[in-house]
Amino acid sequence: MIAIAGAKGGCGKTTVTAGLAEAFARAGEQTIAVDADRQLPNLHVVADVDRTPTLADTVDEGIDSSIQPLPGGVDASVLTAPKSSDRVDLEAAFGRLARVDARVLLDCPSGAGPDVTDPLCAADRVVVVTTNTERSRRASRRTIEMARRLEVPVAGAVVTRSDGVTGAVESSLGVPVLGTVPERDDPLAADGVREAFDAVAGTLRGDEPTKVSRHDVESDGDRLPTGIRPVDTALGGGVSAGSVVALTADPASQSEHLLADVAKTRGTLYLTTNRSKRNVERGFASAADGATPTIRRVTGSNRLEDATELIATLPDGANLVVDSMDPLERTDHEAYLGFLNTLVDEIADSGGLAVLHCLSDDPVPDHRSTTMQLVDAVATLRTFTGATTGGVEHALSLPKLRERRFTETVDLDLGRSATDVRIEPGEIR
Repeated sequence: MIAIAGAKGGCGKTTVTAGLAEAFARAGEQTIAVDADRQLPNLHVVADVDRTPTLADTVDEGIDSSIQPLPGGVDASVLTAPKSSDRVDLEAAFGRLARVDARVLLDCPSGAGPDVTDPLCAADRVVVVTTNTERSRRASRRTIEMARRLEVPVAGAVVTRSDGVTGAVESSLGVPVLGTVPERDDPLAADGVREAFDAVAGTLRGDEPTKVSRHDVESDGDRLPTGIRPVDTALGGGVSAGSVVALTADPASQSEHLLADVAKTRGTLYLTTNRSKRNVERGFASAADGATPTIRRVTGSNRLEDATELIATLPDGANLVVDSMDPLERTDHEAYLGFLNTLVDEIADSGGLAVLHCLSDDPVPDHRSTTMQLVDAVATLRTFTGATTGGVEHALSLPKLRERRFTETVDLDLGRSATDVRIEPGEIR
């Protein structure tokens, strides 16, 4: 199933759902377009079908008796949204749809609220619909952020009311643009629009996800990839689920790129203590690497309490990044010790991964030694001039790793997205 989502109402999400349903059907696939927006249903209007039967009727009547053919002579059907007064088990209904031998498209509610969670969680991937305006792109980033928190792969974006200029959209959203749909008075029948939907459907058919649960991302039982490929290779797939890692690095190093690699692996809560939220967002947008974490700033005299409350909301298996630890390490010792123990316990209980960005400041923060003692692993990023190349090189060592002894140094090629692995045994640099 593919969820069609968009955080801003009026972006053309329902039209895209109907247009893609027709396009998949023209390509020979039986397709069902499902209206999952019970508060503001509109798919029956766009598709010109009756309001009933609805998704709620599938419980007693079955799917075949509840769908209506989409006008146009193609093998596509519409399943309208439950009425607001209907009582329906959406999880069970989506489960039945997942078992039918047809392409299923879920027209999600607008926004990023709780009503969007059920269809997103039921989907194998999500297509985000946006217009090429800053307001719409900003809203779409919230949708992408929510999908990543729920660990739903984002297939890409469809840009409506556009004639093909998409560079700013890709840069802003950090996901590929699957296609553009020009603005027309009758978008499902106008010349050029059908071809646009056919092109998007063709792209989606050529990029089918493997039939593996998105919750089974561990490469070796209970191991979680960090997203830093050489490290994951050296550790046999990643670190143990529930681990807290301190990443120590110079403030002028490339360590922020490593944090971005971590954020790409799964849903991530990114707590920033120094940089503003907008500053961090711009950093991820300019990198255009697909990372869209949930970013929150914690500062002021209540920063430990605020951080603790945010960490308590982490879903199971999610990432936590704290950038940087320095302001937290300069608080009252007993308060900091309580905070850090709570963080370690929360990550262990949720089976996620926490990366604490510890800058090599002078003077060293008061409680840095406490951080180093309580974490499960310490990764140290070194930057140096290569003896043969004369260029800047990077290496990552693990002076502390509770789960096993590890004495190698991992060389990093930060100039490429697919990093070569060069592991040199011996002393840690």
